[in-house]
Amino acid sequence: MRLLTTDAPSPRPVEVLQDELRSVCGLFSIEPRPQARGIVAGNVGRRRFGGVDTAIVSLDAERVVRDARSVRAEPGEHLFLLVQEVGFSRVVQGGAAAELTPGDMYLVDSVLPSEFLYPGSSTQVSLHFPRREMLGRFGGICTGGTMISREDPLLAAMRAVVVKMAVEQAAASVTLGEAFLGLLGAYFHCRQSQMSPRDRAASAVLSRALAMIDRRFRDPAFGPAELAERLNVSERTLQRHFQALGETASRRILAVRLKAAHAELVGARAAAGTATVAAIAFGSGFNDLSHFYREFRATYGVPPGAAMRGLAAESKSAGG
Repeated sequence: MRLLTTDAPSPRPVEVLQDELRSVCGLFSIEPRPQARGIVAGNVGRRRFGGVDTAIVSLDAERVVRDARSVRAEPGEHLFLLVQEVGFSRVVQGGAAAELTPGDMYLVDSVLPSEFLYPGSSTQVSLHFPRREMLGRFGGICTGGTMISREDPLLAAMRAVVVKMAVEQAAASVTLGEAFLGLLGAYFHCRQSQMSPRDRAASAVLSRALAMIDRRFRDPAFGPAELAERLNVSERTLQRHFQALGETASRRILAVRLKAAHAELVGARAAAGTATVAAIAFGSGFNDLSHFYREFRATYGVPPGAAMRGLAAESKSAGG
């Protein structure tokens, strides 16, 4: 059963379609087919299913990429549940690849570089779940990129609920959204029960580490050493856990601090002239202004002052 009926993709310059995709999904880059001469047939729509922001993406492109630079410029705040509606796709994330056919689901982790390849025209529905909430519900097992096995009976149940979410009124749809998360939790619980005790422990450590970074990043003294100490693991062990995300603990802390500073600089508070670049940097956990300026420019392509004055595009321009 189809989730929804979409309009036929219309040919447009790749830059136009890419801007639409970024406005809904974040820093992703579209590569047209070699013979297309910069033109891509596609549509990007926005809906809300079950209280969850949702994108409907139809493309006839070579591939869509979120590279390491894009991840640094815009640290992942979501897990994207892809539902393959029409056509086929290949998802590459965390060193593993998965082939998606109509009806398949894949949970994409936005903190990892990812690649989506299309042998032909494709339509995907992407439900955007806040990463912090998902970690709170399910722990680290939901991270890293997950293909929901088409052999698992829970896939059919999850798809049925998503279809129902797409057609129900708002009040019922939110209840269905909770039902869907319950099924997803059951899926992860079954997966976790099949994991070794060592893998379960690693998943728990990573989940706690990410939550602690979100709570403590504004403290300039907070770093990998304190994080490891609070988690009661060695720094070496901590770094091994972060390898599952394709980054280090220190890079994750830096990325969260930069994103917080960027949001302050372009936000209403900065625009009203009630804060300085230095105050925002220190308030975001930096204790060295030269280091802040260097890392901010490397990530966003402009100095902090330009971002504050609105002379630069939002961080989405850094991924092209």
